[in-house]
Amino acid sequence: MLMKRNRHFLHGIIIYTSILSIVVPLLVLLVWSFSSRWAWPGLVPEGFSLRSVDELFGSHSKVISVLISSMALSLGVALAAAVIGTMSARAIALYDFKGKGLISFASILPVIVPGTAFAMGIHVVFIRIGLSDTVLGVMLVHIIYALPYTINIMLDLTRAVGVSLEMQSHVLGVPPIKTFWHVMLPLLLPGIMSSISMAYIISFSQYFLTLMIGGGSVKTFAVMMVPFIQGGDRTISSAYSLVFVLSTLFVFVAIEAGIKKFAFWHEKTE
Repeated sequence: MLMKRNRHFLHGIIIYTSILSIVVPLLVLLVWSFSSRWAWPGLVPEGFSLRSVDELFGSHSKVISVLISSMALSLGVALAAAVIGTMSARAIALYDFKGKGLISFASILPVIVPGTAFAMGIHVVFIRIGLSDTVLGVMLVHIIYALPYTINIMLDLTRAVGVSLEMQSHVLGVPPIKTFWHVMLPLLLPGIMSSISMAYIISFSQYFLTLMIGGGSVKTFAVMMVPFIQGGDRTISSAYSLVFVLSTLFVFVAIEAGIKKFAFWHEKTE
C-alpha cells in the first residue's frame, strides 16, 4: 500500500513538473510579448507596449495570411510525407527486392548529410528543372527532409504489426486493397498520426531550406519569425514564438480529432 502511494506521488510530481516546464515558458513568452523593456535582473518588465500586437495584427501586417498559408503548406507536406512514408515502410519491412538496402539507407540521407550541403545541392537541381522559387519546390524539399522521420516511424510500427493478419485475409480471398483498408489501416493509424504530426512540425519550422529553395518569394511563418529572433528583438520574437506554439498546438489537436473521426467512421462502415 505504501509503495503504491509512493508510486502515485512520484507520478504526480513527474506530471506536474512536466506541465510547469511547458506552461511557465509560455507565460514568460506572453509577458515578453507585451514588454517594452525587461532588463536583467528585474523580475518584472520595466514597461509594457502593444508593438507586438501592431506587428502581428495591424492593418499593414501580413502575418495572419502568411500563417494560414504556411499551415496549409505544412499540412499538405505532412499528409504527402505520411503517405509516402507508410508505403515506403511497408515495402522495406514486408518485401524483398533488389536494392532494398540501398533504398533503406537513402531514406535517411537527408538527415545524415549536413543541412547546408543538402540545401545547396538540391537547389542546383531545382534551378535546372524549374522548381526553384516556387511553392511546389518548397513543398517537395520539405517532403524529402521529412521522409526519414515518417519512414522510420512507420517502419517500426509495420514490423510490430507484422503480416499474419494480412496473410489470413489473403487466404480468405480478400483483395489486397480491401485488406489494407479494412485490416492494416486501423492498426497503422496511430503511427500515421505520429508521422503527420512530425512531418508538420518539421515543415512548419523549416527556415533555411525554405529561404534557399523559395528564394525569398515563398514566404512562410518561419521565414518571417527567424530574422526577429536572430536580430535580438525579444518583444516581437516572443510574440511570433507564442503564435507559432499556439498554432502548432491547434493543428495537432485538429489532426488528432480528424484521425479519431476517421477511425470512428471507418469502424462504422465495417
